[in-house]
Amino acid sequence: MKLNTLKPADGARKDRVRVGRGIGSGLGKTAGRGHKGSFARSGKGKIKAGFEGGQMPMHKRLPKVGFRSKLKNDTAEVLLYQLDKLEAGEIDFAALRAAKLVPSSAKQAKLVKKGELTKKFVLKGVLATAGAKAAIEAAGGSVTE
Repeated sequence: MKLNTLKPADGARKDRVRVGRGIGSGLGKTAGRGHKGSFARSGKGKIKAGFEGGQMPMHKRLPKVGFRSKLKNDTAEVLLYQLDKLEAGEIDFAALRAAKLVPSSAKQAKLVKKGELTKKFVLKGVLATAGAKAAIEAAGGSVTE
């Protein structure tokens, strides 16, 4: 193999279409752009995403459903099995943050039931789901929010 004999495989490269080069080319005069209108002009053939020609766009016609809580970003979830890795005793929000179970951006923490709990914990100032609360009380602990 020599560098001067290298070439792409047959059909791998197509010649580019040369528009606006006379009637014989088949793409002369309007160069495949049709007659008049924004798409026939240079630099004007773009339409905003979702634009429907002045008709009320789909994203505005459809009903807005549901509710997005602004508190969701402030509340960090802590899972039961993560809590079980800590030493048993009193746990509050500061202790969770010190154990790096809660990010620094969070303003409150909520305990969610996932996994098992074997140690006795007394939680103060931490939110908990009903299942998580029941699991903590079953292990001999308590939750005060």
